[in-house]
Amino acid sequence: MKLLRVGAPGEETPAVLAEDGSVRSLTGLTGDVDGAFLAGGGVERVRAALAAGELPVLDAEGVRVGAPVARPGKVVCVGLNYRDHAAETGAAIPTRPVVFMKDPATVVGPYDEVLIPRGSVKTDWEVELAVVIGRRARYLESPEQAAACVAGYAVSNDVSEREFQLEFSAQWDLGKSCETFNPLGPWLVTPDEVGDPQALGMRLSVNGEARQDGDTKEMVFDVAYLVWYLSQYMVLNPGDVINTGTPAGVALGRSDQPYLRAGDVVELSVDGLGTQRQTFVDA
Repeated sequence: MKLLRVGAPGEETPAVLAEDGSVRSLTGLTGDVDGAFLAGGGVERVRAALAAGELPVLDAEGVRVGAPVARPGKVVCVGLNYRDHAAETGAAIPTRPVVFMKDPATVVGPYDEVLIPRGSVKTDWEVELAVVIGRRARYLESPEQAAACVAGYAVSNDVSEREFQLEFSAQWDLGKSCETFNPLGPWLVTPDEVGDPQALGMRLSVNGEARQDGDTKEMVFDVAYLVWYLSQYMVLNPGDVINTGTPAGVALGRSDQPYLRAGDVVELSVDGLGTQRQTFVDA
């Protein structure tokens, strides 16, 4: 299934994309697609109601699409998790996951404008596979237990300001948590529809020029390992988001370093998870 949320910011309606292409409202089942919905068997209720033909059609033509999960408690990010990306930035391939946090308030819709921060000269793009947690994960015994904790997957753009990230602080938070810096969606796609999360192509272009073309099979640490690993150091709660890293092709790794400017248009996609499109504007 493909879950989504449509409407103005803060006023989104929870919905599901049916196989016939229609958007069906979930307001009779839940107030939102959030942690409580995911933890409380919401996906199974939607599946049953959809099969029974009980969900009304929602006219979503021309309506804004929001992030597919509301109010994530935290956004956990994994850096340098693709060998080619580590190489292009001059970093060693990690022997343990490089973990940092991103302000959950950065999460916006997949087609929303992204704000280039005031004073920024190095705003960068990063197409990533996002994992959304559906069941509490605490001290998992093995990576094999991780699958039961995953509600689904989504496209994520881990927008980054490299000067803020790498030159202004010993930690990465300043360059990762700027306003609007995490477009997510358009859908939250359930694991049964995604299949193997380590076999997904991912692409990103800027103003129509291809910049990233990778595959999740190139991850240093796969999804199951990351969920297990993170559960050893923090509790992952339903609705939390994990950004799992980006392949090569970011501006930081290019000799010409073509960082984003106002008016630039970024399009990105992951196989089976949909496509995002953002116009960048000055804050």
